[in-house]
Amino acid sequence: MRKIYIFDTTLRDGEQSPGVNLNTKEKLEIAYQLEKLGVDRIEAGFPAASPGDLAAVNAVARAVKNATVIGLSRSREQDIDAAREALKDAQDPCLHLFLATSPIHRKHKLRMEKEQVLETAERAIRYAKQYFSKIEFSPEDAGRTELDFLCQVTEMAIKAGATVVNIPDTVGYMNPSEFGNIFKTLKNQVPGIEKIQLSAHCHDDLGMATANALAAILNGADQVEGTINGIGERAGNTAIEEIAMALATRSDFFGATTGLNLKEIAKTSRLVSKLTGMVVPGNKAIVGANAFAHESGIHQDGMLKEKTTYEIISPETIGLVDSKLVLGKHSGRAAFREKLIDLGYELSDDAVNAAFAKFKDLADKKKNVSDEDIRAMLEEKLVDTPEVYALEQIEVSYGNKSTPSATLRIRIGDGSVQETRAEGNGSVDAIYNAIDALTAENVELEDYSIKSVTHGKDALGEVHVVLKQDEVSAQGRGLSTDILEASARAYVDALNRLVEKRKTPGRRDKMSLI
Repeated sequence: MRKIYIFDTTLRDGEQSPGVNLNTKEKLEIAYQLEKLGVDRIEAGFPAASPGDLAAVNAVARAVKNATVIGLSRSREQDIDAAREALKDAQDPCLHLFLATSPIHRKHKLRMEKEQVLETAERAIRYAKQYFSKIEFSPEDAGRTELDFLCQVTEMAIKAGATVVNIPDTVGYMNPSEFGNIFKTLKNQVPGIEKIQLSAHCHDDLGMATANALAAILNGADQVEGTINGIGERAGNTAIEEIAMALATRSDFFGATTGLNLKEIAKTSRLVSKLTGMVVPGNKAIVGANAFAHESGIHQDGMLKEKTTYEIISPETIGLVDSKLVLGKHSGRAAFREKLIDLGYELSDDAVNAAFAKFKDLADKKKNVSDEDIRAMLEEKLVDTPEVYALEQIEVSYGNKSTPSATLRIRIGDGSVQETRAEGNGSVDAIYNAIDALTAENVELEDYSIKSVTHGKDALGEVHVVLKQDEVSAQGRGLSTDILEASARAYVDALNRLVEKRKTPGRRDKMSLI
């Protein structure tokens, strides 16, 4: 069966999502999981954007052993040089060059004629070929580029030394018939097309990213580019999990497969959601909370008789395996360790002991601890951030006829403990006013969201916040059965991340790329 290569751009295009700003440790955590998932190529970032981006790409390049690591670059020598520096330690590096080709981009953005576009792109590819054996070239906004000119650009890229030519539907304008026809035409008309791989990079502005990518596969695409959970700027990108499961479920129709370890899909989805703060909608295909839920009586009856009546994918396929072992406050360390193994976590003895202590604390607050509770507990602090501030104690006073107040005690990095009381418009506002007073950090709360990890009155609540200080923003997460405590923990976590960011090179502002 024909293999479709998976190019993951969660760390680059996915990070362009509004409100998402991953630090280097978080990028590494995702990159390690993408290796476990089995993606073929990882686009780690845009090295020329800032020293921070270059350092992050370099860290991923040094860490990843089983996938090609890619750096994005405009068709400029200084960008290519930055990518060379970032990828110098990669075992299998690749440069991703791009230049816009559509009439609207040529006229309004580049102010170039067709000949100038061809010359600029060819010069960049030939320059890059001196340093990279693998080069992917993307004619930005290819979907709105004249088809005959796109054939010219592709032929030029092949002759100049590109090994992959990517066709981006940059603004999500295409429909499957149109997009598939582009690949069919390139395959039939461009000399030397058999020497390279053709790739599809789709955006979801009209809700057709996955459909367009599958149409590209049917018409000869060798590679699909996308992100985990379909995140990305505007409406997002092709969701990699949707491509993988469409090919696996309908292999009879597509005659193609990926090399992904499908059992790692659910875990990868949770990790990306956790670190980016982007909640996966309940009705999201493959990885949404309702993807395998059946409420209709007719559906439930069919499922009880034969699962395939209403379930074309089993939850186990993507790694959603519910253990029959129910844990509570009386459960021992051996049962807890067995549960971790069931859930796919391989921890050292020290890590198991630390997790068990957190579990016992949670079990004192909940009668039964669910699998999702344990996953959330283990993944609460996926990336350690130095604790300049640590929450010691919180007390909140609220009444519908009185002004909410909060008394907080925080341990500062120098070992001192500070306490204060503050009022606010609500309990969360009072908590945050108290933290601001104790830390003397001048920040702006850009985003606040809360979700329930599980069901029931004693469910764990997970809070996500984004704080901004000057031009630097950071996100924080907090977990507790008490949403006010979770809110405080998330705010303190974000403050610690802001302090850490002040010590590192600046990151780029968001910019619209392919």
